[in-house]
Amino acid sequence: MEIDVKAQLELIKRGTVEIIEEEELVKKLQKGRPLRVKAGFDPTAPDLHLGHTVLIQKLKHFQDLGHEVMFLIGDFTGMIGDPTGKSETRPPLTREQVLKNAETYKRQIFKILDPDKTKIMFNSQWMDKFTAYDFIRLCSRYTVARMLERDDFSKRFKENRPIAIHEFIYPLVQGYDSVAMKADVELGGTDQKFNLLVGRTLQKQEGMEPQVIITMPLLEGLDGVNKMSKSLGNYVGIEEPPFEMFGKLMSISDELMFRYYELLSDKDMASIERMKIEIKEGKLHPKKAKEDLAFEITARFHGIEAAKKAQEEFNRVFSKHNLPSDMPEVLVEREKYPLIDILVDQNICKSKSEVKRLCKQNAISLNGEKITDPNILIKKGEHIVKVGKRRFLKIIGR
Repeated sequence: MEIDVKAQLELIKRGTVEIIEEEELVKKLQKGRPLRVKAGFDPTAPDLHLGHTVLIQKLKHFQDLGHEVMFLIGDFTGMIGDPTGKSETRPPLTREQVLKNAETYKRQIFKILDPDKTKIMFNSQWMDKFTAYDFIRLCSRYTVARMLERDDFSKRFKENRPIAIHEFIYPLVQGYDSVAMKADVELGGTDQKFNLLVGRTLQKQEGMEPQVIITMPLLEGLDGVNKMSKSLGNYVGIEEPPFEMFGKLMSISDELMFRYYELLSDKDMASIERMKIEIKEGKLHPKKAKEDLAFEITARFHGIEAAKKAQEEFNRVFSKHNLPSDMPEVLVEREKYPLIDILVDQNICKSKSEVKRLCKQNAISLNGEKITDPNILIKKGEHIVKVGKRRFLKIIGR
């Protein structure tokens, strides 16, 4: 640990919301040994988006400082279901679903973290060994009153909404993970604060030095208002095609751009502050700064060459109002297949409901004309369909 404590703190605190307790973190850093830094992810869905990478980027900061990064895949907790932010009990996943998703996580996180310096762990490693007695003993550590201090539990209790007993177990298991892993530091979103504090409590009860908690903000989606979420459609998936990723990032507001720079970029804060000043003084155009951000993030997940092509394609399509050079095309029997079926079959849209929703939003055009009827039939000849700002399809009716 050659880097001094002050310099480490500067990087560690970048983008954070809260550190509990900062004095404890300083003392841990002063010991001069690599800290065991934990972040847990329940593999409840197969794909990660940029909102998930805020925590992973912070893990990378610790990794760059020489600390031991422990990426915990909650294959056991994933079967319980995290009640955080939920207004009702959600159905648990099967072990098969969880393990399948976990494999995709392992592939995706190494686009940011160094695989040789990352310890992948599964909490089933110790939780599968728990007996009924062990679970009863663990449950005795916390009272129902303490559990109801959680905002989501409290709201559901007041509104007479069901709270299943197993949901109380979730924060206890997450907290016990910190005991089993001997975590010095645990990272989590602001919505995970209660669960993270449980870890501190259980470690103290075990006679261990409690972990320091670092909470990170929930990244706003492309709309700049709501938390990034696939269900809201305001997300950037880290395995989306380069052109789609680049284009989505170019669509964010100038204000949100700097939020993304702070939480997702590898640029140092001094450079980011300098960029803000140059834009304010008119020395740097916001579009150039946004292109640099889009390029950096696209290159991180797809490589420099793919990012260059995505940037060139974006400028060709949107700056010169041309069509993409690699636009997919499909040959169909004229006046037999409705557009809604073609868009779903060609994976331009994920479902018929998405097509209908986009039509209502005037986000689908056929040969430059907005369409309101997704069941329109394709006539003879070549037709260009544009969905949103970045999805194109050439349909040839014969």
